[in-house]
Amino acid sequence: MPDSQQHLQTRRSFLTQSSLGIGSLALTSLLPASPAQNALDGRQDLPHFLPRAKRVIFLCMAGGPSHLETFDYKPKLAEMDGRPMPASITQGQPIAQLQGQALKCLGPQYRFRRHGHSGQLIADILPHTASIADEICIINSMHTDQINHDPAHTVMNTGTSISGRPSMGSWLTYGLGSASLNLPGFVVLTSSGGRNPQPISSRQWGAGFLPGRYQGTEFYSTGSPVHYVNRPAGVSPAQQRRLLQTVTALNRARNQDVQDPQLATRIAQYELAFRMQTSVPQLMDVSDEPRHVLEMYGTSGADGTFAGNCLLARRLAERGVRFIHLYHRGWDHHGDLTRYMDTCCRLCDRPTAALIRDLKQRGMLDETLIIWGGEFGRTPMFQGKGKLPGRDHHMRGFSMWLAGGGIRGGMSFGATDDLGYFAAEDKVHVHDLHATMLHLFGIDHRRMTYRHQGLDFRLSGVEPARVVREIVA
Repeated sequence: MPDSQQHLQTRRSFLTQSSLGIGSLALTSLLPASPAQNALDGRQDLPHFLPRAKRVIFLCMAGGPSHLETFDYKPKLAEMDGRPMPASITQGQPIAQLQGQALKCLGPQYRFRRHGHSGQLIADILPHTASIADEICIINSMHTDQINHDPAHTVMNTGTSISGRPSMGSWLTYGLGSASLNLPGFVVLTSSGGRNPQPISSRQWGAGFLPGRYQGTEFYSTGSPVHYVNRPAGVSPAQQRRLLQTVTALNRARNQDVQDPQLATRIAQYELAFRMQTSVPQLMDVSDEPRHVLEMYGTSGADGTFAGNCLLARRLAERGVRFIHLYHRGWDHHGDLTRYMDTCCRLCDRPTAALIRDLKQRGMLDETLIIWGGEFGRTPMFQGKGKLPGRDHHMRGFSMWLAGGGIRGGMSFGATDDLGYFAAEDKVHVHDLHATMLHLFGIDHRRMTYRHQGLDFRLSGVEPARVVREIVA
């Protein structure tokens, strides 16, 4: 019989030959998951060494928050407010929207004070973050490769501006798998509020050339949290389970012949979707949260706000999700800087601090890596007209902070120059951030690779990247 015909079987003959296998599937679905089953789909050779973190919550301030109004106080910039920006600094540098304009300095718009036992300098616009100063490590020397939003997000998420590469959440779940049987290992939540909340492309959480089961799953704030998961009307759970078991058995039989990674992904996703019909409503139902917890975050529940998403992030972390990515869109402050900084900080500051406190009081912070920051920073130069100044995109120096998961709290690391233009001391590239993140999960970033089209790819790129050991506890 030709090979192509061997792949074809009638439904009746297959079910006759595979009745025991389908029965086993049904039995498996009734049994509780063992601890070994909870570590799903990770590489067998990882981790390389003892990990400090078990999960990531990445708080992305999409649009690029100004480091000069948050964590990087520059008295020299305040002194030069309104004066021309020295041409020796900006000459030959990439500029986004200020091209061809007279470049003038714009001093810090808020007062900075020292907070905590560590004495960290934090702007008054972030009073709740200031209250957790001793928990966070502020990096004031970040720099990146791209000056416009989408390519800069792509660098931050994938380590390169080339579209189609795997995102960091996909790399991490590919390497270590997920500890959740009933939810995706990589979940994305979005919120908006502020100036010009630009859309975020779904490829920012794509799996690229990795198997599709490692891509991020976006949860929505209105309607069904996950599209196409709800059970069709008139179909009982038992009927759906029988159909799923039959389809899965057919797919597995086919995959024994063709060994298609996409088919394996489809099998896994069918089964996960079935389990999510129960787990997702339980996740989104926050009626079991005490009132004081909701008040701490400043939310009534899963309402699509950044506060609601921070609460959901903690609930996802409790359920074993490996990588949780929250995007808040609205930090693109080209004009009316103080108005929109007030808006964004009012929406994001309180729930961010609440998340840190909540994780800590539950004993989860030490195993949860929190990363806060945008795709780049903002220029020291004035943008706009009259009394409504703003700041342009800036890639040469900006601030981010990390907490938990093996990070030394209560410290600032690195520095920009006197005007906040260039990362000047202990510079940290996005590749270094990725290498450090993987290190905290027990992964040597140089050794976790994936062969694609004859090349061995890695998240931290081909150029030298370093683990920033100075910030590791």
